[in-house]
Amino acid sequence: MHQDQDFAQFIIRIKHKTAIDLSQYKEAQMKRRLTTLRMKHGFQTFEDYWKAIEQNRSMLNEFLDRMTINVSEFWRNPSRWDVLQKRFFPEMFSSNNRLKVWSAACSTGEEPYTLAMILSELGALQRSSLLATDLDSGVLQKAMEGSYLERSLRDVPPACRQKYFKEAESAFLISDSLKKFIQFKQQNLLHDIFDSSFDLIVCRNVMIYFTEEAKHLLYQKFSNALKPGGLLFVGSTEQIFSPAQYGFETADTFFYRRV
Repeated sequence: MHQDQDFAQFIIRIKHKTAIDLSQYKEAQMKRRLTTLRMKHGFQTFEDYWKAIEQNRSMLNEFLDRMTINVSEFWRNPSRWDVLQKRFFPEMFSSNNRLKVWSAACSTGEEPYTLAMILSELGALQRSSLLATDLDSGVLQKAMEGSYLERSLRDVPPACRQKYFKEAESAFLISDSLKKFIQFKQQNLLHDIFDSSFDLIVCRNVMIYFTEEAKHLLYQKFSNALKPGGLLFVGSTEQIFSPAQYGFETADTFFYRRV
């Protein structure tokens, strides 16, 4: 089988088995990553690799882990979280008694826990519902465990570090007082139907892996999932160049308001 056909067939089979549509990820990036993984196991073709995935659950899990990019840390780009804490959250609470917040593609949990810490510091965690979702059940498990290496904590304000983490051997454990306020759930952003009426959706450093068509679909889905006036908070390389086409206006750098 021709190489391109071999990979195209693999994409179809994966979509059928997992509902993950690899054709919506940037092809060169995804193909390079999966070719490395395939060759690591000594398979010459994607067809042979597929047969192994079919027969071996741990190989399927490894594949899922490799194709989702899990690089995360608390307070990533601290100045942006500062804007959320000092400007946007107080604005939201001035007109809402309760906030509905979603961390989409939450990886190992640093982002939803950052949100929980900020809301707790504002005395508003009990008045918020906090959803955190990811495609990869492995990283969700890690998020629920809430155990982190010190390097993930480098931007955590000292007072929060002291208050919400407990040092244990070589790890830092997140406080149960935050855990109980977060609902972790597995979700496929491109395939699944979203909940609605969110005040804030945080989706950062994920869009860069998707094709333009997939981004277009997602921005529209996010817009539909927000309340009028609700905010989408994106990553530092993910500016939306024509937000109006999705019903957004720019509220601040990397923040878009649903009109």
